[in-house]
Order: sequence, then structure tokens, then C-alpha cells
Amino acid sequence: MTMTDNTSTDPEPPKPSPDSASLLKRLAGPSSTKAGLAKDQTEINRIIAEASKGSKFYENEKRKDKELSDRIARILKQRDEVVQGVDVRAIEKSIDHLIEELESQRDLSQVVIHVDMDAFYANVELLDNPTLAGKPFGVGLGVLCTASYEARKYGVRSGMAAFVAKKLCPELMIMKLNFARYTELSNVIMNIFRRYDPTMHTAGCDEGYLNITEYCATHQLSPDECVQEIRATVHKETQLTVSAGIAPNKMLAKICSDKNKPNGQYHLPFDRDSIKEFMRDLSIRKVPGVGRVNERLLDAIGIKTCGDIYTHRATLSLMDKQFGLRFLLKTYLGIASNVVQPGQREERKSIGAERTFHALSDKSQIFRKLEEVAAELEGDMVSGGWTGKTVTLKYKLDTYQVFTRAKSFDRWVSSKKEDLFAIGKELLIPELPLTIRLIGLRVTKLRDLRAKSPPSGGIKRFFESANTSPRKKPKLEVEHPEDVADYSDVQLLERDEDSMPGFYEEEDGHGVLDAGEDEDVEGQNHDRIRHKPSSHQAQPRPRPPTSGPPRTTSSGEGSSSSSSGASKPRSSKPVVEPQKVDSSGGETKGHTCPICGKTLDTDNQGLNAHIDFCLSKGAIMEATAEVSSPQKKGKEVPLVWSSATRGKRKR
Repeated sequence: MTMTDNTSTDPEPPKPSPDSASLLKRLAGPSSTKAGLAKDQTEINRIIAEASKGSKFYENEKRKDKELSDRIARILKQRDEVVQGVDVRAIEKSIDHLIEELESQRDLSQVVIHVDMDAFYANVELLDNPTLAGKPFGVGLGVLCTASYEARKYGVRSGMAAFVAKKLCPELMIMKLNFARYTELSNVIMNIFRRYDPTMHTAGCDEGYLNITEYCATHQLSPDECVQEIRATVHKETQLTVSAGIAPNKMLAKICSDKNKPNGQYHLPFDRDSIKEFMRDLSIRKVPGVGRVNERLLDAIGIKTCGDIYTHRATLSLMDKQFGLRFLLKTYLGIASNVVQPGQREERKSIGAERTFHALSDKSQIFRKLEEVAAELEGDMVSGGWTGKTVTLKYKLDTYQVFTRAKSFDRWVSSKKEDLFAIGKELLIPELPLTIRLIGLRVTKLRDLRAKSPPSGGIKRFFESANTSPRKKPKLEVEHPEDVADYSDVQLLERDEDSMPGFYEEEDGHGVLDAGEDEDVEGQNHDRIRHKPSSHQAQPRPRPPTSGPPRTTSSGEGSSSSSSGASKPRSSKPVVEPQKVDSSGGETKGHTCPICGKTLDTDNQGLNAHIDFCLSKGAIMEATAEVSSPQKKGKEVPLVWSSATRGKRKR
């Protein structure tokens, strides 16, 4: 019997289209670059897709992938239009001058390290249960917070549904969360780090930035010796391991801390050529501030590595609003902030709490979850000393779509659970019936109850000149001044140069979580120890109230109606602004303009129109002229908006 070789006659399997390939990558989740995962994740991604197919999660990710693909098509069309007939070489020459300017800002004088605990939650569980050694296990309930390195070899990672993880690794063990234990050890670890830098920046419960320049000089240690000592001390006192990156700034230090994980350290040479060489072939996704959405956008115009930024610098210049030219050029050069200090209270933009649970459609059960969230938020507001003027309700449908509804007040919001619950309920009722799996409340436009009274002078005081420092971020103009209008103090904002525009887009909040964990955990709220912005990420700007409550999805393109049945928000219902209610429960008609101080008998829409007028060019010029007059300061004041920035640490 003759064997027939069919290898040459069998048709080749169809190659996936770019869209299906992008969907496979999207389904893999935001943690696909974690340390310990296989380099080639093709088969892993296929298994994830097969396990997810047919689920509501799969359909939601498919919808988002399609929306992003359509957006990319529009961007490519725009690119072709803007480059047509343009002298590209002249633009490149202009950008080269900007690169020279940025290069002159390079500072190699400070030794910054990023310390990151290895699989923190998993290793804490292993510490308390040694029988887990060598076994694949994950930590979490419906969704994993983290996975052991043994589990990561199978593709299991944070943010992954437990049933999908089981498909990848059938013998996977799932451990319950123990936040009290994680917090206990986190406090011990952070206190160890502060021995080497008392003004360290804590970036999460298991990571932080330290400036060890002073410590090394005082104790006559090299940076490598100092970091080895830090890691050894952590292991000695906790039996846990930590990895570290040593570099001249925070961005590079964070990238380097991932190079020799787990339980290792990496020292990037402190010279211009070594840094540029290090960045040239680095995947753009490895850069803090570039999420998976922007990764696809950059890939579409040919940027896969940091070195590609220079090649496409003319295109980036012509499409600056979409990509953020200065951020990407600084990334290409390996230049970033080296200022390390604790987070400041005045930098806080919001305070909130949320809960994830098995999908609920019963109204009374949903209200109970909302009440639990209100109680949690009350505790955080009281203990933290915060109040605010805008309350936002967030909910995630069983289809995984995320929606928000907001309401602004003329008064400071009460921190009482009953009041927070009542506001949240008022925002939620018009949306019912719903089937949801997450609900949350957040208070913005904050007032620090522990702060001293702000200086008088209204908006005019913001036009007064401020001391400058080479380490401070440059003053930047705000394209839409109405974005900073508030019923109280006007919070002046600047465009952040430490992340790409839209870093938070379509991440459903995951973009602000620490590297090791994921927020979407059954029945838990993680705001207290984990939900935080990293030092490289821009805070989303709270917009002023409009004529109706904001109605947005996670992609920021309005209320979606792709879901069906009880889960579908009733978009046909007219958007009606909730009536403002004062502390006594009556309707309020009088509004005070934060710019001119006038009291207006109008509604929210009328107030905003008045604020727009007050922020018009004429009003600003008048205010500027008054501040810059000889009676005031005797000097010219630039027409720019800027926020308080950090100064250089004294050495």
C-alpha cells in the first residue's frame, strides 16, 4: 500500500484578515505584555478567542474592534489628505530643530529607580500557603487579579475571566482575594523603600519610584549596589521578591524594571547614545502612556518601535492632535521627568467607589449594590476630607458596555451615604430596566476640606506670573477654556506630555490601574489600595455641566444601542436634565458665575452660556490688562493657562 503525501495538494489555511487579527489581539486583553508570558502568543490568543466566542464579552470586544478599525480608516484618509502637496522635507527640518530643543533638556544627573514587586498578590498567597509552590494558580474570583509565573507560561494573566484561564490551563487553581493581607505587606514594603528615599512616589500597592542620588552619595554606594541592598532588604523582611530598573528618569526606569523580571534589576547606561539605542528597537507598547488602542493607531501609520517615530515625524507633526508630537519625540529620545515626590493632595481630581458582581436585573438588588457603593464612598470622603460638586454614576451592562450619567450642583455635595445614594438613584432610575454587572459613584470638582482658604481675586489671580523652573512643565494653552469653568475655584489645566491623547479611551478604567492588577474583580472595590493614576498618565479632565447629564460610553462616542433586551439603555427617551436641588430639597434658580461673581436667575444651560461669554477673548484681555497694569505688577503677563507644577527637589 502506497502512502500518499497530501501536503503539497492540501489548500493552505486561510490567513486571518487584519480585522480578525486585531480582534484576536484585543481579546487577549491589556495585560498581554506582562512578564513571564510566552513570546509567541498566537495559539494562546486562538484559545482565548474560541473560549470567548458567543459570549456578550466577545460581542462587545468585536464591536469595539470594529469601531477602532473604522477610526483608523478615517485617520489614514486624513493622513493622505494632509500630506498631499506638502513639503515633507521642510517639515522634517522643522521637527529636527524641535528635537534639538528637546535634547537640550536632557538631564542625566539624577538616579531614578522603579521598584515593582513580582506578581505581588500571587506571591503573598504563596508566602502564606507554601503548598502552592511550583503550581499554576490565579488570584481573583470571576476575573483574575494576577497569576503566578507558572500560570503565565500557559497564557493566564490579570484581567482574564476565570473560565477562559481554565481553558488555557485546566489544572489552574483559583485563590480568593485577601486585601487585608496585601495591604499589610504593602505598608511594610513601602516603609522599606522610604528608608532610601523619604519622598518616594508610590505608584500602587506594589510599586513606586525612588530617587537614590542622595542616598548613594551619602553612603558611598553605586546605584547597582544600592538597588541590590533594597531588594535584599525587602526579601529579608518579607520573603517577597522585587524587580527594579535604574535609569535617569521615571519613564526609562519603569521600562527597565520589566527587563529582568522576576527578581532582577537592569541598569540603563547614563549616556545619550546608549539611551537612544535602547529606545530605537523598543516596542511602542512598552512605553508608559501608550495603551493598546494607541498602539493600533500608531501601527496603522507605520510606527511599531520607538525608532519609527523619527521616520514618521512629519506625519506626526501634521496630525499632532491625534498622536501628541512632543510626547512621542521625547519618547524617541528617552527624555522624561526625573522629579520624584509624593502625590500632592491638590492634584486629586476625583474620589469614587465601585462594585463588580454577577449580572443583576432586579431593581431592588441593584439599589442594594448602589447603597453599598454609597456607604463605601461616604467612608472615603469623610476619612479623606473631601467634598465636591459633581456626582457621576457609572454602570457596566452585562454586554460589557460602560455608561456614565452625571449631575452637577451649586452646593458642595454631602458626604452622607443617604444623600449620595439618593443622587445615584436619581441618575439610575431613568435608565431602568437594566442588566448590569458593575455600578459605581464618583465625586469630582473636588474641594479639599483640610486645605487653607484659597486666595481671593477670582479668575484674575491666575493671570499673575509664577516662578519657573527647568524641571517644571511648560505652560500650555487650553484650546477650550470652558473646559476649566467651575462653580467654585477655576482649576487650570494643562495638556499632559507624559501620555498620548486618549490614553484612557476604550480601556474602561483599566488604564489607570497598576501594572500587576485589574479592577474588574467580583464583589470588590479597589479604590483604596489599587485604583490610581501612574506617574506617566494624564488625568481625564472633568467637563463642565451641559444642558443635560453627560451620556457617554467607554469609547466616548455617545450612548450605544447595540445591546438588546433589558440591557439596552433606552436611547429613544429624551435627555432631560435633573433639576438642581439645594440642601433643603427645593429647586434652585439662582446661579453664581465663578468668573464675574454675578448671581443669575437662570438654568444650567443659561449659566454655561454666561460663563462662555465671561471666558471670551474680550473678558480675558480685560483681566490680563488689569493684572499687568503698573498698579498691579508692572510687567507683562502671558495669556496662558497653567496648573501648579512640581519643583526640583533640593539636593
